[in-house]
Amino acid sequence: MANVSPIDVQKALHGVDYPASKEALVKAAQDNGASPEVRDALDGIADREYEGPTGVSAEIFD
Repeated sequence: MANVSPIDVQKALHGVDYPASKEALVKAAQDNGASPEVRDALDGIADREYEGPTGVSAEIFD
């Protein structure tokens, strides 16, 4: 994910109410005008509920 930073991901998820499903996160990123790279990163996370932004970042970057 060299082209995606944790800051990019968090900006794309602005306004998300947690816990949130993968589907809700992908939709929020799309609605917030996220870059294709950020949307691709979110498309690649596990299909589950996320308790907060830290969990989303851990799924993408760890």
